[in-house]
Amino acid sequence: LLIGLFLTRVSQMGLAAVSYVAVVSLVLCVYMYIDKERAKKKEWRISERTLLTLGVLGGALGGVLGMYLFRHKTKHNQFAFGFPLLGAIHIFILVQLF
Repeated sequence: LLIGLFLTRVSQMGLAAVSYVAVVSLVLCVYMYIDKERAKKKEWRISERTLLTLGVLGGALGGVLGMYLFRHKTKHNQFAFGFPLLGAIHIFILVQLF
């Protein structure tokens, strides 16, 4: 019974972590789209610091998706290498939670 409760708690924590990463990734992907559209119109942009912060906070997978879906920030090394590296770290952490 105690082991069952522990496994239930771990899977709930893992599910919560996956949900968190999914939401932050979606937000970052949308921000990448908005920033790309603003760049085309030469309007005020979302700061790189904001995009990178969202990537560090769990949204790196959405950042990678947004980079290649919208062809945005693909030539910037901190994005082109940073987001995939952060995404791999996030995946590793999520796998460890399960």
